[in-house]
Amino acid sequence: MSFTIKEVAKFVGGKISGDESISISKVARIEEAQKGDLTFLYHPSYHEYFPSTKASVILVKPDFKKTRDDITYIEVDSPDKAFGNIIMKYFTPDFKLTGINDTAFIHKDASMGKGVNLGMNVVISAGCIIGNSVKIFHNTVLLENVEVGNDTIMFQNVSIREDCKIGERVIIHSGVVIGSDGFGFNPDEKGVYQKIQQIGNVIIEDDVEVGANTTIDRASVGSTIIGRRTKIDNLVQIAHNVSIGEDTVISGQCGISGSTKIGSNCILAGQVGIAGHIKIADNVILLGRSGVAKSITAAGYYFGAPAKEIKIAYRIEAHIKNLPASIGRITKIEKEIKKLKEQFGSKQ
Repeated sequence: MSFTIKEVAKFVGGKISGDESISISKVARIEEAQKGDLTFLYHPSYHEYFPSTKASVILVKPDFKKTRDDITYIEVDSPDKAFGNIIMKYFTPDFKLTGINDTAFIHKDASMGKGVNLGMNVVISAGCIIGNSVKIFHNTVLLENVEVGNDTIMFQNVSIREDCKIGERVIIHSGVVIGSDGFGFNPDEKGVYQKIQQIGNVIIEDDVEVGANTTIDRASVGSTIIGRRTKIDNLVQIAHNVSIGEDTVISGQCGISGSTKIGSNCILAGQVGIAGHIKIADNVILLGRSGVAKSITAAGYYFGAPAKEIKIAYRIEAHIKNLPASIGRITKIEKEIKKLKEQFGSKQ
């Protein structure tokens, strides 16, 4: 694919500075770009690559100092967002899966929409309802009564247990398990753990994306719910009866314990752990490796284990950093006190 800089600039609402006749066919990171490529520059940490980049076109902010005349610039307010929009428009991959492979199994009681595409060894069990233009890649298994909305994509080796409901335009990456049993056991009178049957399901609403090897457990009773447009990274564990609001982002290796309610527009950075049966308000941002043991009722930034409001958490971290020096001063003061007591005949 090749397209002109004028076309790109018009699309992102940018101003061209330089050769307007250039056409490009690829996008690349600034440190890897070659002649004919389009890249972007928005973060100061990447300015070091500007003098040596071979890119033909760079998306920059309007105040960027254009010290090279062998490059064409497109000035935009948010180069990173403009770059992402260009990729979405011109470079969105066409996941090539057409028709229904001969090795796919479709139960006679399943309902299939128009334009469904199934890869090798896909299993569609009894009672499943598959919407229009769905793509399900190789070795994916849907057990009984699973519902899948229009234009959803499931990549290879996905497992969806019975009765779960997947919305429209959902993207589910390889190795995801949806609807596995929640972690529910009770000890009997002899202390032997007995399984609590997990008879609920998982509901994933429209436009959600679930990263590779993430697991979302079915509810013990009722539903585990993932709200619209929420984005979940790889290797995330979401336990039974969890409810996550709309437009929330969850980074890799997070773990959310059972029956916890997370609001909308939240951000969970990497390796955040959240205890069970608590609530997280809307618009809460949890920084990496935070541990949440109690409900958070107010929007804001939180950090630490246990998680605290960001200003308090940073103040504590600063004090911890200064502990060795503080201990040295305390030890010195204790010695001086001891000398004074000895000098004045204290019985201590």
